[in-house]
Amino acid sequence: MQSKAENVVEYLEEQTPELKPTLKKLRALIRKSVPKAKESMQFGMPTYAVEGTPLCSFAMQKGYLAFYMCDTELVEQFRAELGTKDCGKSCIRYRKLETIPLAVIGRMLETAVKRGPEHWTM
Repeated sequence: MQSKAENVVEYLEEQTPELKPTLKKLRALIRKSVPKAKESMQFGMPTYAVEGTPLCSFAMQKGYLAFYMCDTELVEQFRAELGTKDCGKSCIRYRKLETIPLAVIGRMLETAVKRGPEHWTM
């Protein structure tokens, strides 16, 4: 379900108490891994862009968290480490939030920034 929140803080406040801690950790990880990223709400989900180009976003869907990585080559490169078999070209889905490999996602983000926005697609 698409959020109508105007900013990420509002988005996080909409979430259930069970979901908030994990989503806050994911947000903190993105902000730490990509300090230059501009945070906004796009398409009803928290989105992070560098130099105006979207890098990643995340959203709670019915029954799972969807993490979108705009560097699709990295999703494939890190697929074995992502801890889920439920991956699309750019979407990584987690049904159990405690299984999200934050360290792996952090490495993916850092690698994407080194590769540059020319490798990111939305």
